[in-house]
Formats: sequence, C-alpha cells, structure tokens
Amino acid sequence: MDADELKQLRARIDRIDSQILDLLNRRAEIVIAVGKSKKVSDKSFYVPSREKEIYRRLTDQNPGPFPNPAVVKVFREIISASLNMELPMKVAFFGPQATFTHMAAMQQFGLSAQLVPLKSIPAVFEEVERGRAHYGVVPVENSTEGVVNHTLDMFIASDLQVVAEIMLEISHNLLSKTGQIEQITKIISHPQALAQCRRWFEENLPDIPLVDVGSTAAAAQLAAEDESAAAIASEAAVVQYGLKVVKAKIEDNPHNFTRFLVVGKKTPEKSGHDKTSIMFSVKDEPGILYRMLEPFSKRQINLSKIESRPMKQKAWEYIFFLDLIGHIDDQPIADAVEELRGHCHFLKILGSYPLALSERPAEEKTHG
Repeated sequence: MDADELKQLRARIDRIDSQILDLLNRRAEIVIAVGKSKKVSDKSFYVPSREKEIYRRLTDQNPGPFPNPAVVKVFREIISASLNMELPMKVAFFGPQATFTHMAAMQQFGLSAQLVPLKSIPAVFEEVERGRAHYGVVPVENSTEGVVNHTLDMFIASDLQVVAEIMLEISHNLLSKTGQIEQITKIISHPQALAQCRRWFEENLPDIPLVDVGSTAAAAQLAAEDESAAAIASEAAVVQYGLKVVKAKIEDNPHNFTRFLVVGKKTPEKSGHDKTSIMFSVKDEPGILYRMLEPFSKRQINLSKIESRPMKQKAWEYIFFLDLIGHIDDQPIADAVEELRGHCHFLKILGSYPLALSERPAEEKTHG
C-alpha cells in the first residue's frame, strides 16, 4: 500500500468518525427530551430492561466484522454518558477500587457514573436505603466457590429490590512489585480468590504461605508495599497499584464466573427475558420440601437456583433463596408464588429483573 492510498483510507475514516460524532449528538438531543418526559411522568431514569433490549437488538443485527462484545462495550459507554445527562448517577459498590465488584459496576454502569467504593456489603445497602446512592452493586455467588452469605443475609431485613444482575468472568493474576517469582515469600488475597487458585498453588508454589485479607485490591496494595509479597488480583490492579504480572490466569477453573446483583428501590419493567428472586421460610411438616417445589414443577417453571441459610433466631430452621426464570407479573409465576406462600412462615419477593446477557437462552444468541 503506497502513501497516497493510506492517506485516502485515513480520510475515509475521518469522515466516518465525523458522522458518528454527529449521530451521537443527535442521539443526545433525543435523550435529553426523554429525560424531561421521565421527570414529568415520574418514571425511573434507569431502565435495565431497555439497556438489555438495546444490546440484544444491536448484537442480533450486527453483520460484523466489528465484534459483538465490542458493540456492547461501545454502547454501554454511550448509554452511561446519556444517563449522566438525564441525572448524574451515583452507584455504591463493595470496594475498594480494582476489585472484581468494581469491574462489575463499571461493566453495568459505564465510566460516566459516579462509582463509590464502600468497605462492606451492609454499607452498600445502607447507602442506597438512605438515598445517598441510586444503586448498589454487591457479589452474590461464584461458580466455583458458591454463594456470598453476607449478601443473602442482607435481604432478610432490607426492603431494597434486585433491579439487575451482572455476570463477570473472573480471571485471577499473580502480581508482585518485581514480577519475579523467585522473590515471593507469601501470597496475599481474599479467601475466595485463594480458594479459586488452590490447585495452581499446590502444583507451583506448595511451600509459600497464603494470607487472607479483606479484598483482592487490599492484597494488591500490600504487595505494592512489600517486594517479597505477591497478590492475587484483577488485571485492573496492575495499573492501579503499579504491579507486574508474575503469572496470568491462574484460576483452577477456566470457566470461573461471579454473579453480582444491582440493588435499588424500584422494580424494573418487564424485558421478556427476566429472572425473579424470592426468599421464604417454610413450616416444619412432613413432605414440605416436595410441596415447596410442586407449585413451580406443575407449571413447568424453570428454577435456576435454590439456596438455604440457617435462621439465626431459631436453631435447625432455614431460609430459602430461590431464583426462577420469568417475571413476577407473568401469571403462572404469580400463581406459583402465591401457592407457595400458603406453606410459608413468610415469603418475600426480592425482585424481577432482566437476565444477564450471558444467561440468554442459547438458541437466541447470535454472533456478528
């Protein structure tokens, strides 16, 4: 390719970029009009179902070669900037920065949102309950290590709703100040991160002690201050704390995902691809486990998750958490939940919300 041909191609790119900029500003003008309409009708300015609809429509229409994951990322930032024009969004998350929860919050809300790190899961709930943040992001389960009990426990007393879920692929990296494996005398991280890399340590660094800390970001910060220490943390921690990668992707399970919940005060609109979460405690009587599941089975409702937690007030009694596919406004689901209620001491609907994009049924997914 000669210099003139390259110059012509770059000129074409410049013209297209100018067209994109013009379209973005035309889109922004419509967004401002939508925001004014929402204020008049007192509608929520953040509608997760609408976002998922946009991503789904665009990825289904995409002929390529621009990849679908990049389409989603580009439009996430467009939507994030648009929401910020309607109302600056404040989102609390279980921090600190450079944790996987921080990455999940950025994935859901984009870089235009004000993301506020807090030191505990209860603090995130309180920030949203008191109206100091519009939404909160907390981890709820990992595909390898199971549920995050602190999050489930918070729903027992909280009136907040689940308004969205986020699925984040978790990749753990061994990081240190020098990047030299020979200098490592201890490895620091959150207990779940250590557990998710247990086999790698047994095979590669069996004699190095493992030290628990409160978060992967706290581990990265400690490693930045001690050249003999290494941390298991996200790739974002490399830049945040000035570390080097000793070994990338050391998680034992290459299909390692963590599910996060977005909590807020209002139930989102139906999207057509929804999940409903409920919690309940059942009466202790013969055959109760069968009767607990029967309302869903006979209506052919798909249960995607069932989890139990001991009640702190009563020994040997349990609270159940149930996820099912569909929206509480769907008649079969509403009927099943009401039938279940008859067998319960109490039952609470935690929310109906759009399925994460990665949980769409396989037959509905397309690749541009």
